[in-house]
Amino acid sequence: MLIQATQLRPGVVIENNNELWRVMSVLHITPGNWRGMVQTKLRNLRTGSQTEVRFRSEDRVERVILDQVEMEFLYEDGDNFYFMNTETYDQIAIARELVEDVIPFLVPNLRVQVEMYENNPINITPPKTVNLKVVQTEPGIKSASATNTLKPAVTETGLTVQVPQFIAEGDVITVNTETREYVARAK
Repeated sequence: MLIQATQLRPGVVIENNNELWRVMSVLHITPGNWRGMVQTKLRNLRTGSQTEVRFRSEDRVERVILDQVEMEFLYEDGDNFYFMNTETYDQIAIARELVEDVIPFLVPNLRVQVEMYENNPINITPPKTVNLKVVQTEPGIKSASATNTLKPAVTETGLTVQVPQFIAEGDVITVNTETREYVARAK
């Protein structure tokens, strides 16, 4: 579907030079009596590389509509990660390169959003927060309860997170998947 460059917004996926790109930021520039232009920052959905592209205001851009499919993470086998469609129960294997950013959050039965283009997965979005078990951390310092000092903790997926002193090995913590930061101790 063709849209005008002025209609681009962050998050929109477009096709440019036979590649799929996600729009990261948009700046509409109208310099005096010149023609307006749209300065965009794009991220390649296949390679992850970023670039800046300038479109004229009257340019038309091919917008790509992706299918959002809820899937459940099942298991990892070498370089493949297996997911199951929660509606059809179909299972697919996704290569490590595509899930690299979300591996620290993948625990069995975690539900994620998978963006599909022509029945091929191109992006995986985990939930905003996930609960992970702490498998390694230093014992807390007794006097630290009054201060807000943090210590490193390694989770079951290998992610290292800075946590408060009262967190111990075996505790389950909630982690923000966007900032990779400790949120709370899970109940």
